Amino acid sequence: MSEDPDAGRVAVVGAVSWNTIVLLDRLPEPTPHMQFAEADWQTVGGTSAGKALSLHGLGRAVSLRARVGRDAAGLRIRDALGRAGVPLLGLREATVSERHLNLMTDAGERVSVFLSSPELAPGWEDLAGDEPALAGAAAIVLDLSAEGLAAIDEARTAGAPIWVDLHDYDGTATFHRPFVAAADVIFCNADRLSDPEGFLRDCIDAGASLAVCTLGADGAIAVDGEGALHRVAAVPVDVVDTNGAGDAFFAGVLDATLAGHAVDDALAAGAANAARTLRSRHLHPLLDDVLA
Repeated sequence: MSEDPDAGRVAVVGAVSWNTIVLLDRLPEPTPHMQFAEADWQTVGGTSAGKALSLHGLGRAVSLRARVGRDAAGLRIRDALGRAGVPLLGLREATVSERHLNLMTDAGERVSVFLSSPELAPGWEDLAGDEPALAGAAAIVLDLSAEGLAAIDEARTAGAPIWVDLHDYDGTATFHRPFVAAADVIFCNADRLSDPEGFLRDCIDAGASLAVCTLGADGAIAVDGEGALHRVAAVPVDVVDTNGAGDAFFAGVLDATLAGHAVDDALAAGAANAARTLRSRHLHPLLDDVLA
């Protein structure tokens, strides 16, 4: 009997976008002025696309549920993801595709300007086809988005562990709360947390089995279900672009955890996977040839 190609699948639910990246020597000040870009390019964006690409790159079966239009941006998204090997059956028809303008610096500072946000197109259900269900997945990733929010009850019913990435959560934002309440595993970064370790311990006390906070160039910390603190250093690398590094770290930890590795080894796998993505100016090196 051949192995089920869907075995160990991770179901990712959230958002994908088409991004214009503008690299600057510094982020713009809030005053009228002229500034010259050091570089610019267009690419697939969105935290869910980043996770799906990274998981696929690690050899993990993956499905991706997100809203994508049939506009020019949507056609580019579908073409790039498809050519990179990410299954497209979970992409739902939207009125427009999500588009961002990301102003970046070499240090990884970013201002994201949302140019368009997708709503489900009328009759999208009739066009959905054989969309993979959340039931049957080995793990479910719910990313911050309207699609992720709508899938919380379905994810809970599916019974698989729910992984959530809160990004730059401040510990109080209302939109994040249903995701925090649903999560078995929580990721965040330290950008807006005054006490990252304290926040992770609060997550464990509330019922999470693992809570992880990335610290940029300082690596990451994690608190496991027993309350033990873990640390991992960032892998030294010549950084080309920071977009997607957090998603790659998340994907590496998730993939290693599903493979049965302990927390320290899973964190090391995440750091190694993030380093690979930092060498690419796209969400994942799989896109380097696709979007050349």
